[in-house]
Amino acid sequence: MKQTKEWFAMNELVAEFVGTAILILFGAGVVANVNLKGSLAKGSDWIVIAFGWGFAVAFAVYAVGQFSGAHINPAVTLGFAFAGEFEWAKVIPYIIAQVLGAMVGAFLVWLHFMAHFKDEEEEGTKLGVFATGPAYPNYVANFTSEMIGTFILVMGLLFIGANDFTEGLNPLIVGFLITAIGLSLGGTTGYAINPARDFGPRLAHFLMPIPGKGKSNFVYAIVPILGPLAGGALGAAVYNAIFLGSPDLFLAIAIVFTVLVLVLGVFLNKSILKGEASKLM
Repeated sequence: MKQTKEWFAMNELVAEFVGTAILILFGAGVVANVNLKGSLAKGSDWIVIAFGWGFAVAFAVYAVGQFSGAHINPAVTLGFAFAGEFEWAKVIPYIIAQVLGAMVGAFLVWLHFMAHFKDEEEEGTKLGVFATGPAYPNYVANFTSEMIGTFILVMGLLFIGANDFTEGLNPLIVGFLITAIGLSLGGTTGYAINPARDFGPRLAHFLMPIPGKGKSNFVYAIVPILGPLAGGALGAAVYNAIFLGSPDLFLAIAIVFTVLVLVLGVFLNKSILKGEASKLM
C-alpha cells in the first residue's frame, strides 16, 4: 500500500509537469505565432492571444485534471492550500513540477519557431514570447494588477468547483475564465497570473541559445511571482470567509502577505525605477 501511494504521488507530479508544459506550448506558442517575424499569423490581435491562452488552459486541464487536479499554477496550488482544498505537504513538490514543465514547454516553443526567432530583430518581442512585462513600469501598480487577476482566478475556480456541470465541461469553463481575465484585465502586465508560467519560460529564455535575445529582465520577474501568489492566497481566503462563512487565520495571513508585497513595490519603485530614470537624465 505504501508503494502504491508513493507511485500515485509521483503520478501527480508528472501530471503537473506535463500539464504545465502543454499550457506553455500552446500559450507561449500563440504569442510567438502572433508576434514573431515571418509567422503567417503575425499581426493577429489581442483577442487571438487571450483565446489561445484560454484554450491552452482548457486542454491542459482535460489532459491531466484526473491525475493531479491540474493546478498547473503555483498560485492555484497555494490558494487551494489556503482554502483547505489541498495538502500543504504537496505544495512545494507541485510548484517545482510546474516550473520544470513550463521550462520544457518554452523549449518546445523555441524549437518550433526556431527560424522565426533567428529572423526576428526585436529583443523585446523575443522575450515577450516567454515572459510578461508591464505596459507602464510601476511595481505597486504591476503587483496590484497581478494580484487582482489571480484573486479572481482562484476565486473563480472555487466558484466553478461549487457548481455542477455536465461531465467533461468543467475544463472548458475554466478556459473561458482565463480568456475573460485576459480580455478584461490582461493589458496592464500581460496577465501572468501564474508564477510558473512566467518564471519557467523566462529562465528558459535565459538558458537557451536564442540569437540576439537580449536580457531576460529578471529585475521585473518578482512581480509575476509574488503578485499572483498573494492574489491567489487572498482570493481563496476571502472565498472561505464570505461565501463559506468561515474566516480563519489564513485570511489574516493572506492580508498581511498582500500588504507586504505592496510595501515591497513602494521600495522597488524608489530603488529600481528611480535609479533607471536617473540613468536617462
